[in-house]
Amino acid sequence: MIWFALTVLSAFMFATADASTKRWFSQSDPWEVVGVRFVWSGLMLAPWVLAQGFEAPDPRFWIWLCTLAPLDLLAVWFYVRAITSAPLSHTLPWQSFSPVFSIVTGYVLLGEAVTARGIGGVICVALGAWLLSTTGAGQGGVLAPLRFLWTERGPRDMLVVALIFSVTSVLGKGALAYMSGARFGPFYALFLGLFSWIVIAARGGSILAAARREPRGTLVVAGAMAVMIAAHFLAIEHLTVAYMIAVKRTSMLFGILYGAWLFRERDLARNLLASAVMLGGVALILIP
Repeated sequence: MIWFALTVLSAFMFATADASTKRWFSQSDPWEVVGVRFVWSGLMLAPWVLAQGFEAPDPRFWIWLCTLAPLDLLAVWFYVRAITSAPLSHTLPWQSFSPVFSIVTGYVLLGEAVTARGIGGVICVALGAWLLSTTGAGQGGVLAPLRFLWTERGPRDMLVVALIFSVTSVLGKGALAYMSGARFGPFYALFLGLFSWIVIAARGGSILAAARREPRGTLVVAGAMAVMIAAHFLAIEHLTVAYMIAVKRTSMLFGILYGAWLFRERDLARNLLASAVMLGGVALILIP
């Protein structure tokens, strides 16, 4: 069950990075935030990569990697724009659809089959997240998320992110066929960081601007992302993508708590039922 502890750690760090991004970089250009989340976290993990050394993997590894990196970069750009333009309780729940999408992408790209009980668990996680998204909705009840999707850009951006993440999580698992999770996580973080740096520089941007303006925020966000990436790939090599991503979506529970604590987002008590449904779905996934 080490994968479960690693997945929850990854979820908590992801939520920490999100809340810290919203706290320190809400007014920043999304590409600046991409630099903080990807470039600086990759540089933090560079010593790990150098300490392990590098052996050239199978050429097919580079196909997975070079397909994965641009999609991850595109996803995080939409992600940053989503969480900085709307309340966390309006945007984060839409990310819950990524494990549902992953049932399909995992089967198509990796041939991973999900049991009926596993599908039920994934759907419960998504349903719990949907209920969470009614937080602060006022009128509209369980249909309130549709109103957010119609009236706010943030939820629409996050739905795009969910679709892209369902593909990138599977691509990352595919790359693990050629490199262990302990080696791939830090290596990919560094690779993605360097790739992001090149894209930012090509657009005339700088990775130093945000770091100089918010050094503490940069340290917190990048550090949380570095731990998240390492834990993610250590966990996902041990189980089906849809299951791991469903459990990782508990990051939204942490995100909602951060939203109430740091940003005074309302209706925390109403989240108890939604949280119970989500955790029930996790329990279904965990039952052998």
